[in-house]
Amino acid sequence: MVERTSTDEATWALLRDLATEAMTRAYAPYSGYHVGAAAMVEDGRTVSGCNVENAAYGVTLCAECGLVSDLVRSGGGRLTAFLCVDTDGALTTPCGRCRQLLWEHGGPDLEVLLGSGVRRMSEVLPEAFGPDHLES
Repeated sequence: MVERTSTDEATWALLRDLATEAMTRAYAPYSGYHVGAAAMVEDGRTVSGCNVENAAYGVTLCAECGLVSDLVRSGGGRLTAFLCVDTDGALTTPCGRCRQLLWEHGGPDLEVLLGSGVRRMSEVLPEAFGPDHLES
């Protein structure tokens, strides 16, 4: 892991357990690829989500979509630490669409635990488009 992380090992373990539990609830009858995501919110809450596939593939929801819905449903706020796991419980990397969702709700300092270690969103999605681009 990158040394500059402010998230402790106990929090990462908690998030991994939460993401793994969410992954077991995924609806993935087409791909068989179950994903669970979990994050810490700035106020200490945790949120999670799982992927939900659809026969019309373009309508499929990634685990991060469910996580962001859980965030908004439970009061909003900013994400501070995030990870997602795959069918085998291994850390997996958010797709491009989901990186944009994470940027919107966590910003450049959101810590993301990847297989290669902890990275800030500013590294995971460099030169991201965000709300500040709409203010001008």
